[in-house]
Amino acid sequence: MPFDLPTVWAGIIAFAVLAYVILDGFDLGVGILFPLFPKRHDRDVMTNSIAPVWDGNETWLVLGGGGLMAVFPVVYATVLPALYMPIIVMLLGLVFRGVAFEFRWRTQRGSIWWDVGFFVGSTLAALMQGIALGALVQGIRIADRSYAGGWWDWLSPFSILTGLAVTVGYALLGATWLNLKTSGEIQARARRIAMVAGGATLVLIGVVSLWSPFINEIYFERWFRWPTAFFSAFVPTLLAACAFALWHGLTTDKHLQPFLAALGLFVLSFAGLGISFYPYMVPGALTIAESAAPESSLAFLLVGAAVLVPTILAYTGYAYWVFRGKIDPEEGYH
Repeated sequence: MPFDLPTVWAGIIAFAVLAYVILDGFDLGVGILFPLFPKRHDRDVMTNSIAPVWDGNETWLVLGGGGLMAVFPVVYATVLPALYMPIIVMLLGLVFRGVAFEFRWRTQRGSIWWDVGFFVGSTLAALMQGIALGALVQGIRIADRSYAGGWWDWLSPFSILTGLAVTVGYALLGATWLNLKTSGEIQARARRIAMVAGGATLVLIGVVSLWSPFINEIYFERWFRWPTAFFSAFVPTLLAACAFALWHGLTTDKHLQPFLAALGLFVLSFAGLGISFYPYMVPGALTIAESAAPESSLAFLLVGAAVLVPTILAYTGYAYWVFRGKIDPEEGYH
């Protein structure tokens, strides 16, 4: 083949995961922020802001998970047993959140309980995503291409820290999304929340970044030894630029800039993970090349991906374009 199919597919799956994080992240963040907006009207406006897009955002999770099973079956078969508990809880959170989103509109008297469900489901999903990420970063024990660890290996101080970081980061995305899509008191409150969540997210990113290189020698070499240190130095520099753009946008009442800056923090953090991981799919255990399916399968699946991915991008972009602009408080999802 004229190009490295396993690496191409690793890039496609990485893109799908990143798209899920930055797109579903803000609507999970809206749910996480529900307790800070106690009025029913405010919560209605918040859910109206994500109603046209939240279902489509989760398409990327299906693409990433399904692609991993088809293209890197060894990784799927070893990582899943290691992360059964956080993944199951995450999926239950997403299901409960989806049900709560629909049912909160069907009742006035019981709406508060569905609002609680929306908050709990969103928070659980975000927390478990972060914990699963932390467990993957700290390493999964593999022997003879099978999971060799215990049931609770995923739970550690580091994975709890990453779970908290992702949850707070999603709250930041949700707050900047509300700053973009709403007006009046809701926007003003969202902007204040974004200032606090932004500061907390940056602190947590810093702590995770300082801790990570000492978990695995591979990470340390990537970040602090030449020549990779030259490229990895750009990530914290760009993070600082995004942090300034976030602060400047919030303090000068910009609407789009803080949201883009918050997305930039996630994209750069994801790039940092890529620097740490490459060329491994499971750090220190399985590389991209040795865990990929046969090249004939990769080529066959790539034909489908060449049609599917642009199609998803097209209808996602169209949905965001059609529903651009501020939310009308008197109209919305019913």
